[in-house]
Amino acid sequence: MIIYFCGAILGGRSDLAVYQHVVRYLQSKGHTVPTQHVANPDVLSEERALTAREVYVRDEAWIRQSDLLIAEISTPSLGVGYEIGRGLQQGVPVLCLYRSGLEVSKMITGNTAANLQVQAYQDIEDLNRHIDRFLAPFFPPSESPMG
Repeated sequence: MIIYFCGAILGGRSDLAVYQHVVRYLQSKGHTVPTQHVANPDVLSEERALTAREVYVRDEAWIRQSDLLIAEISTPSLGVGYEIGRGLQQGVPVLCLYRSGLEVSKMITGNTAANLQVQAYQDIEDLNRHIDRFLAPFFPPSESPMG
């Protein structure tokens, strides 16, 4: 599956290790993550090489092409909020993850869209469980990508 992953870039990079884990975890399960650059420590300099229009057109195309969207929302980000909204608007199932104990936007936690799940996680193992539960309905046992 193609999974659009989003996490804060300009909003702050304090969750970089989590972003790196999520991207590696999804890729280890055989998924394509077109937004793997979000987990790159040098993403800010890479993104500066592109115009705002180029980023917008690229990311819109990736959202349209994606089967699922997973967002790490512990660090507030206008871009991530926008990406979540676009995914929901296009009918893409969305999983929002955040560190337990944080307050996150009520525009996310209060949304009752059928294709939105919001989960707090305690640690990496908990994070993995939430991702696995989110992915499970898309892979009947006989069709699991990893066997």
